[in-house]
Amino acid sequence: MTILRRFSLRFTCLTLLSSVIALGTPLIAQGSVKDPTAASILAAAKISLTKEQGVHVKVVTFAGKVNSTLVADIGRVSGSESYVSGNETFTITVTPTYAYLSGSASGLTKLIGLSSAEQKKVGTASMTMKKGTTEYTTFQSDMTAGAFDQLLPAVKGTTLLSERDKATNGYQLTWTVKATTSVPKTKTTMVFSSGKTTLPLSDAVSNKDSHSTTTFSKWGEAVQITVPSKTITYAKVFSS
Repeated sequence: MTILRRFSLRFTCLTLLSSVIALGTPLIAQGSVKDPTAASILAAAKISLTKEQGVHVKVVTFAGKVNSTLVADIGRVSGSESYVSGNETFTITVTPTYAYLSGSASGLTKLIGLSSAEQKKVGTASMTMKKGTTEYTTFQSDMTAGAFDQLLPAVKGTTLLSERDKATNGYQLTWTVKATTSVPKTKTTMVFSSGKTTLPLSDAVSNKDSHSTTTFSKWGEAVQITVPSKTITYAKVFSS
């Protein structure tokens, strides 16, 4: 049984931020948007994102009395993220050859879904997942630059607000996701830069149960990854 099937929750960065949606909009030249509309801003952002090397992301979520923070650095071929909610923590690191997972006892069991016995095998080490495995591929696709498009919503249903963001003078796009049996109706407002490039700067997501804020900074950064020194293989963790 793969670790992915045992996840009680998936907290990878792009899962927290959005769903994977193709834009289906015409391409326009990169740069400032003339006569902006929701469609032209998203199309410009899509082009700008293809040229970026990396970004720093911070997500702060408030759900009742429970606060959580996720910090990620997403690069071209490497990435990392760390999630903290009280005593529940985990860190995922991706390199061109391996993905690494570590965390607190409660983080690995309650969030990731390891059994108590499996968590004890991991201990303070990082579990390694080799390139070519399902686990590696999932983390790698979520935490490297190929996933930048996942930050953008669909054009249909997205509205450009008439007012610019006061702090950045950026464009503000908003959209609503209908309620499902498991998730209440959710509203998102995302701010995009209005300069030479069109890139996400922040977003705010809210529903009746929680709200979160995301900031995107250091666009173009060269992401530097520190490989864990103490490791245990995926196979050893899940061996009988």
